Amino acid sequence: MAKIKNLVNVIGREFETQKMKSFLLSKESELLAMIGRRRVGKTYLVKNVYKNEMVFHITGLQDVLRTYQLDNFVEARNKFFIKSKNLPKPTNWISAFSQLKQLLGKPSKKKRVLFFDEFPWLASNSNEFLKAFDHFWNTWAIDQNILVVICGSSASWMITNIINHKGGLHNRVTQKIHLAPFTLYETEKYFESKKIKIPRPSLIKLYMATGGIPYYLKEVKKGETPVNAINNMYFGPNASLKNEFENLYKALFSNYKKHILVIKALASKWVGLTRNEIVTRTKLNTGGAITTILNELETSGFIQSIQPFGKLQRETLYRLTDEYSLFYLDFIEPNKNIKNYWIKKYNTQKAKLWQGYAFENLCLKHIEGIKQKLGISGILTSESSFYSRRDKDTQGCQIDLLIDRADNAINICEIKFYEGAFVIKDDIIQNLQHKQNIFQEKTKTKKQLFLTLITSQGISDNKNNVLIDTHLDASALFEIKNF
Repeated sequence: MAKIKNLVNVIGREFETQKMKSFLLSKESELLAMIGRRRVGKTYLVKNVYKNEMVFHITGLQDVLRTYQLDNFVEARNKFFIKSKNLPKPTNWISAFSQLKQLLGKPSKKKRVLFFDEFPWLASNSNEFLKAFDHFWNTWAIDQNILVVICGSSASWMITNIINHKGGLHNRVTQKIHLAPFTLYETEKYFESKKIKIPRPSLIKLYMATGGIPYYLKEVKKGETPVNAINNMYFGPNASLKNEFENLYKALFSNYKKHILVIKALASKWVGLTRNEIVTRTKLNTGGAITTILNELETSGFIQSIQPFGKLQRETLYRLTDEYSLFYLDFIEPNKNIKNYWIKKYNTQKAKLWQGYAFENLCLKHIEGIKQKLGISGILTSESSFYSRRDKDTQGCQIDLLIDRADNAINICEIKFYEGAFVIKDDIIQNLQHKQNIFQEKTKTKKQLFLTLITSQGISDNKNNVLIDTHLDASALFEIKNF
């Protein structure tokens, strides 16, 4: 992609900024649909990247009748067009878009930006807005050298009615951006821009409790340790995020309580659940509804599906990988009224177990960085897990991560979160070799197997180190710049 001159990047969003600016160079009108979870920074990004080109911006109101949305339109109209104050309030959305066309006038050589934020709320309660918008785009805006941006926090609505819809606006959208949370790399750059210096081990701890959500990260103050920062945002006297959980899912999904049922079921078993196990635990119907919920949660980045090595599609495991949701259900929900809970409990065994699982999730999300450090980023791979039940002849085993490579090799990855350098003791080596032997025996694979250890802060010098084929520390996770 060609570089844009005089480009001012939004911190942590360099890739998206470059892409969004390139749309301004297009010779045709563009309709950009941006989706992303609540608090991920969609509005901030659009307003800052297009601040010099934006000629109209409206934000939908949640759960209001059409007449109030039209009042909202009039307020936005009058803010951007001084001459519009003499125009009457439109009686419907066709009239509203007619006024907008009149005010925008003839095409301009410079591409102008129209921003419809919280688009699903504008379209709620009737199909009139969608039909009027479609008419506005298809019969007028498409020929006006205009860039129209639509986005909204209701991921399920955007996915169903815009991204995956067979008709309507699906065929009108010319550009799509799924705004993901920050990677570890982007999180580090974000804090650097705030002049907040955080060592990488501390940064990882913060990320495991918050995810790369900009709105959450801005709560971290200069001079705070991870323990203090997490405690203050979730358990302090002015904890701003301890009640975020239900608001998060309510904003994203129309039938959010069913989504929460699935999330809570997955939080109860860190290794993951199959679809049938989810149905059993939630008592949701086995039909298309559960498929839709799982697809929406995965598309929105809350869960991840992992295909166990050599297993059938119906045995796919779903894991809860959203950092905030996992931390909330494990620690905030049952303890939100305990003042300074995290300061008192961060060093307990339960907290250490959570750190181990959260670090596994972090590695799964940043798998491209791991592959890059392994020197296999150019090789076609598939990632999976492996689980073998104990039987009368052999002990069972579980492998956190398998990287199955097209160059006839497989990395058997063991992931360990540890304070300081990890010591590879004799029992660790025995366990890893046991896993390798069981995997080879059960799968009958002929591929070359590499034992790969991924640790949070490196390994200590030890005679057993030579028995590990490859070791990576958490610096590998900072290699990937964006999801």
